[in-house]
Amino acid sequence: MTAIDFDAERTYDDETFSTVDVFRSERVKVVCGYFEPGQFIPVHAPSSDVVIDVRSGAGLVRDGDEERRVEPGDVVTVEAETDRGVKADDDSRLEALLVTAPPPTDAEHEPVRRGLRTDEFDPTNA
Repeated sequence: MTAIDFDAERTYDDETFSTVDVFRSERVKVVCGYFEPGQFIPVHAPSSDVVIDVRSGAGLVRDGDEERRVEPGDVVTVEAETDRGVKADDDSRLEALLVTAPPPTDAEHEPVRRGLRTDEFDPTNA
């Protein structure tokens, strides 16, 4: 059994969102995500489903062409091969548990790396 203690895992980075891998198998990946105000996971569309459980703070989740406001207690899902991204509000840290199944490949995260390099939430429009 893997027990997750958000307080013990908590780590923030001034430059970019941070994640702490808490479980991974061939079928699923579970991470704690920590976002300083305004930080984001750039929009990308991997071939995995994602469940996002917002623990604290506020922000938005992109699901295709829609953006949904999220706050503590919200659980949202985005289906595989659908554009998705997560962004903390400019005035709030955001903490969330993210579960992806199956885990995305390294190649599927290229838009994430590109968006972080160029500071673009949605690098798919570039």
